[in-house]
Amino acid sequence: MGEFEDPFGDENDSEEEIIETNEEGMDIDDEEEEEEPKHETYLPGKEMGENEVLVVDNSAYEMLYTMNVEWPCLSFDFLNDNLGVNRVSFPMTAYLVSGSQAEEQKNNKLYVLKMSQMNRTKYDDDFEDDNSDDGLDDDPILESRSIPHQGGINRVRVMPHPESHIVATWAETGQVNIFDVTTAVKSFDVPGVTVNTKTIKPIYTVKSHGRAEGFALDWSKAETGRLLSGDINKHIYLTNPTESSFKTDIQPFTGHQSSVEDIQWSPKEKCVFASCSADQTIKIWDTRAGKRHQLSVRAHESDVNVIHWNQITDFLMASGADDGVFKIWDLRQNFGSNNTTAVASFKWHTAPITSIEFHPQDSSMLAVSGADEQLTLWDLSVERDVEEEKNIGSDVQDLPPQLMFIHQGQNDIKELHWHKQLPGVIGSTASNGMNIFKTINSQ
Repeated sequence: MGEFEDPFGDENDSEEEIIETNEEGMDIDDEEEEEEPKHETYLPGKEMGENEVLVVDNSAYEMLYTMNVEWPCLSFDFLNDNLGVNRVSFPMTAYLVSGSQAEEQKNNKLYVLKMSQMNRTKYDDDFEDDNSDDGLDDDPILESRSIPHQGGINRVRVMPHPESHIVATWAETGQVNIFDVTTAVKSFDVPGVTVNTKTIKPIYTVKSHGRAEGFALDWSKAETGRLLSGDINKHIYLTNPTESSFKTDIQPFTGHQSSVEDIQWSPKEKCVFASCSADQTIKIWDTRAGKRHQLSVRAHESDVNVIHWNQITDFLMASGADDGVFKIWDLRQNFGSNNTTAVASFKWHTAPITSIEFHPQDSSMLAVSGADEQLTLWDLSVERDVEEEKNIGSDVQDLPPQLMFIHQGQNDIKELHWHKQLPGVIGSTASNGMNIFKTINSQ
């Protein structure tokens, strides 16, 4: 039978080697090899074992990158570029602006960023594909320019028209600043060109809010240059373009009983916009009809934090509130009457909804983020199938059938946006940095 070598014994010690087998005749030693770590799908709220850790399932993402800047950013927005629309090939390039929350007002900055050479990341380091031309081994490139900004930036919005690099910021000082960041953007793309971004100043400042800060801010998509801003003192101001600059109306829109949290222009109607408030209402306004709202509905049982108008099906609107509930509204169904109810209501998030946005090319897709450190993707066209649910695991039977994806790993997520030129690509910002990603099944 040979000799058994005991690595811990004396060379002269020997004993008969015994090989144990199971009923199938296999060596038992072969069966006792170390088992592979067990991987399970984690759902928020599930208790973890003492030795369990959360890891990213890289195969769920077509692309996933994380990045950090000098100071946390509450808000960001993607910039328009001239690289084309509906870009789905890799590597990808994206431009964005974000605003800092520095410890001292004087140290705040408006960041202009270029992310390039972003390749597929769904495969691990051991993946080899001779037919792949996606440059998996190339590292992504992040370039940045910073513009001095007085006060922390609560919200950033880019004018949504092609080739526009006009950016509005809501500052904690109570002022809304409008910047032209064209020179900063162009400096990324011309080798050898440098620009002193410290000299870039606001081209216009809205001072009508006094010292009251705010978060509600939106550029019109139907008419170039029209900007709305709402503050914690219940006031909404309209700023219009002039031949050489901008001009803000003297009188504000009034009607909310508490802080104006978010504003959305209609995607098609030049004079119509919606607002939401800590007074639990959503209101619809028409700038041609004076400074009072035309329609109002008590939308939630808590503060309404965010709204978003569907860019394709313009009678649909989404809203999210402090209690974690988000709803879908059909504005054709007597919106504003006493019996108005949402066409859909979801209670998945366990903390305040912080951002909500419809997919720019798919009217049924929706992205939602919450203070529960989840970013969720939803397909509102999906209906419950009771028969199919019988064949799935018990751990996922309680999931809403419309819930397609849960993105985690960021702390205190503040804002998300779909990239309008990179279908399926989402950016998000949180207290521990920013993510840009595309899920494996996103379009």
